[in-house]
Amino acid sequence: MSIESKTDYFAHETAVIDDGCSIGAGTKIWHFSHIMSNAIIGDNCNIGQNVVVSPMVTLGDNVKIQNNVSVYTGVVCEDDVFMGPSMVFTNVINPRSAVNRKSEYETTVVKKGATFGANCTIVCGNTIGKFAFIGAGAVVTKDVKPYALIVGNPGKQIGWMSEYGHRLHFNEDNIAICPESEEKYRLENEFVRKLED
Repeated sequence: MSIESKTDYFAHETAVIDDGCSIGAGTKIWHFSHIMSNAIIGDNCNIGQNVVVSPMVTLGDNVKIQNNVSVYTGVVCEDDVFMGPSMVFTNVINPRSAVNRKSEYETTVVKKGATFGANCTIVCGNTIGKFAFIGAGAVVTKDVKPYALIVGNPGKQIGWMSEYGHRLHFNEDNIAICPESEEKYRLENEFVRKLED
């Protein structure tokens, strides 16, 4: 992803794009969305209706953001992240209207391929592992392991997901096979990794 500004993207006429943004080739920005100054958006992203991408946010390539999502300053997303409708990130642990805490924004890192279900909330200062899957309505309050499946409030891990978004079921040898891709995964020391051919 290049840091220079590009012009080969689509923005609906109602979208607001502030000066100083970098928007990658092939990206689409839809109705009533606001891309704020110094945001960096990669190639081939899809920014749905009524989305806010705050200053200094970084989105990798092929990030898909559904309608009514707020991505606040402090969020850094790698490639292929999916954000479901109305999910939200926070950036301050203890906000108060009368206390300015802009200098206290915390960083939230989202690794490649993570999925966020509709209406989930990600409390700031945590890392979401690659290909993690956050269920609809979940509230994430701590780091999430790669490939982990998180549900509930507060979010709890209840299993593991493949890169294709299928629940993994491990055999007695701690091996699971994705039913769609047929890729194999190993569970070891409470972490999952994909096995390469």
